Amino acid sequence: MAMANPSSISSRRRAGRWLLGVAALLLGLLIVTQGAALRRKAEAGAAFGARVGCSCRYVAGRPLAQCRTDFEPGMKLVFLSDDDETRTVTARVPLLARQSATWREGMGCALEPWRD
Repeated sequence: MAMANPSSISSRRRAGRWLLGVAALLLGLLIVTQGAALRRKAEAGAAFGARVGCSCRYVAGRPLAQCRTDFEPGMKLVFLSDDDETRTVTARVPLLARQSATWREGMGCALEPWRD
């Protein structure tokens, strides 16, 4: 069995590190250029999820676990939780957005005010 040349192993490692550095740079550039748009989409998804989840839970009276079936395609990262005492459903997109909607008599489900 032939042994690998140490200088070829070293050059492959340098090439691998260089490619890793380029990939990290491209990922950083993507986050900087698309980060604001991604955050806005996450906020809209969380708001939609909170409103739909609140209506499902406190207007239709369905269990929260069934409310995900009312989501639009592409909302797999929106997670719901509820507070029966305050009749509030909170939707979260991990690390990006959070929004709550509360059911009130005569008003239905209203979103909490958005913060800029």
